[in-house]
Amino acid sequence: MAKAKNGLYKMTNEEARALLEALRWPNGPICVNCGSDRVTALNGKSCRPGLKKCKDCRKQFTVTVGTIFESSHIQLSDWMFAFNAMCASKKGISALQLQRMLELGSYESAWFMCHRIRHAMQTTGGFLKGEVEVDETYVGGKPRPQFGVKNTGGRGTKKTPVVALVERDGNVKTKVVTDVTAKTLKGAIRENVDKASTIITDEFWSYQGIGKEFDGGHKTIQHKAGIYGMPDGTNTNTAESYFALIKRGVYGNFHHVSKKHLFRYCAEFEFRWNHRQTDDLYRTLEALKQTNGKRLTYSAAAANTGI
Repeated sequence: MAKAKNGLYKMTNEEARALLEALRWPNGPICVNCGSDRVTALNGKSCRPGLKKCKDCRKQFTVTVGTIFESSHIQLSDWMFAFNAMCASKKGISALQLQRMLELGSYESAWFMCHRIRHAMQTTGGFLKGEVEVDETYVGGKPRPQFGVKNTGGRGTKKTPVVALVERDGNVKTKVVTDVTAKTLKGAIRENVDKASTIITDEFWSYQGIGKEFDGGHKTIQHKAGIYGMPDGTNTNTAESYFALIKRGVYGNFHHVSKKHLFRYCAEFEFRWNHRQTDDLYRTLEALKQTNGKRLTYSAAAANTGI
C-alpha cells in the first residue's frame, strides 16, 4: 500500500535515523552508557546502520538505545509514519488501521507500537494555573443488553471514571480514577492545580469545600437547573469539549478501550490537546523529543495499569 506523501511519511530509514540523532544529540553524539562526547561512528560493512562506539567506555550503541525504539524490529521509517499519523489524527488512529497502512505482519506489533508512542507522549509535573475547569466523565463501550439487568448512565454507570482538569485557553491534565468520591476528586485537584488558581466545576457534591484551598475560590455551574454558563463567562465547556474528543475517538476508532489501558489513550489525547495550536509536523517532533529515556516492554504494556 502506498504511503502518504506529506510530513514525515515519506522518510527513508537513513533520514529517520538522522532526524532522531539530531533531536537527541543536537550538539553531537553522547554515549548513552557513560555520557562521554568522545564518540566515533562505525561505518564498516559488518556494522549495522547508525552504530557508534565510545572511546572512553568502549561500548557500542545506536540512537535507539534507551528509547521506546530500542529492540524494535520495525523500520524507523515506519515509526516516523506512525508518530506522524497519531499526532495528526485529532481523534486518534486505530492499531488495526496502522497495521494495514504499514503492512505489518501482525496486529500485536501495531498495538504495541501505538502503546509505545502513547508512552512517549506521557508528561508529568507542573501545575495548571488561572481558571481551571474540572469535570469527570465515564469512558467505555455501550453495555450489552442483559435480561433482567438495567444499564444506567451518568454516575451510576459501570464505565471507567476519568477526571479532566483544563486551564482556560491552556493545557489539560487527565487522570483515570477508581471512583468519584470527594477524596479522589479533590486529591486530583490538589495534585495538579496551583494554589493561586480558581476552580470551576458543576454542582457535584464531591467538589464541595475545595474552594477553601485555592486563592481564587470555587465557582459552580448549576447544570441540573439547565444553566451551562454564567454572565461572567464561567462554564465548564472547555472540559466537556475535551471529553467529546476522547469519546468520539473511542466510539469511532478504538470501539473498545479496557480499563487497564485507558490511561495511555488519555495521555495521547492530552498530548494532542496541549499541542493543538501547533501544526502536525511540530507536534510530531515534540513527541519524538519525548522518546529519550522511556522504555516499554510488551509484557509491561500488556499487563500494566495506570490506576
